[in-house]
Amino acid sequence: MLENGATLRTWRLSRPPDLAGPIEVRAIADHRLAYLTYEGPVSGNRGTVTRLLAGTYEIRRDEPGRLEFAIDTSSERWIAVLTESVGVTGERMEGLGVVAFERDLGKRDV
Repeated sequence: MLENGATLRTWRLSRPPDLAGPIEVRAIADHRLAYLTYEGPVSGNRGTVTRLLAGTYEIRRDEPGRLEFAIDTSSERWIAVLTESVGVTGERMEGLGVVAFERDLGKRDV
């Protein structure tokens, strides 16, 4: 989730964020700001919310099919690149994509 004015841009990841390689993602509806601090069950038995990374972020690039941003945690900086999937005939697959994370080695541990 990324704070975007009065809402949170939100994606569902197929696994927790890590540095092991691309992760499948699906864009889902924007969420309320209350989810920035909420952890627990989602109504209607739709799952749970667990915070795995927290900090501030900076958008580096935001254009159709590609979103790049840096996440500053208390001890390190991660770079994320989210790209939208394209079908075999070149059509954009709206909402589906992959995100890859890497550690920004330019930021020292605190």
